[in-house]
Amino acid sequence: MAAALRWIVQMHKDVPRAARFYADGLDFTVNVCTLRWAELQSGPLKLALMHSDKLEKHNCYSTMLSFTVNDLNGTISKLMALGAELDGPIKYQIHGKVAAMRCIDGHLLGLYEPA
Repeated sequence: MAAALRWIVQMHKDVPRAARFYADGLDFTVNVCTLRWAELQSGPLKLALMHSDKLEKHNCYSTMLSFTVNDLNGTISKLMALGAELDGPIKYQIHGKVAAMRCIDGHLLGLYEPA
């Protein structure tokens, strides 16, 4: 039997704040949230957030999560209000709009709005 992916795990300094970031900014459902661990869900995708004191902002071992959104500009505004930063300009492609953002602990988020 092949290995099955259980979660995508991100390390965060403040797990409850990170859980609110994904819940409020990208409409994830929070299944479990403690000071050291959270489990969130978006459709079949499960995202786990784990506490770490050893993170540096914009670290080189960061994960990247990519999301398709209905309203890129609205999503960017919500995420920026929650502490995210744009990581370069919004790109307008034939197939849609694309943006890269850094979440509150520096993890890279890719956002895509189809044309």
